[in-house]
Amino acid sequence: MSAVLCDLEEITDPGSRQFTWGDGLWPLEFFVVRKNGSVFGFVNRCPHAGHALNWQKDRFLTQEYDLIICNSHGARFRIVDGICVSGPCTGSGLKTITLSIKKDQIVVEAQELDALLGQRMKECISAD
Repeated sequence: MSAVLCDLEEITDPGSRQFTWGDGLWPLEFFVVRKNGSVFGFVNRCPHAGHALNWQKDRFLTQEYDLIICNSHGARFRIVDGICVSGPCTGSGLKTITLSIKKDQIVVEAQELDALLGQRMKECISAD
């Protein structure tokens, strides 16, 4: 089953927006980047430190809007695939989320988000 995240026009080009999937103590936090008419989805989790990339709402891109940035350690990731190109986790990647554009809306498969949410909950439980 598909889920509509938002209208395409709600995210500037280039720009980004954060989302939450699920309820409770450990919801899945993720974000969407729009660039050159395409959209890219990522779990909001730094592969180096394991925390959210952003400090401010919807702020995931460098000042030049050409890379995703971790605001804690300055790691930079390519928008097209989430691979780290500089910083403490060079070569690692953000966990991607498959998105599509249908009728000018950004759409995701609910099953994919549910699976990622399940992984997130297992990680949180095992960390306790």
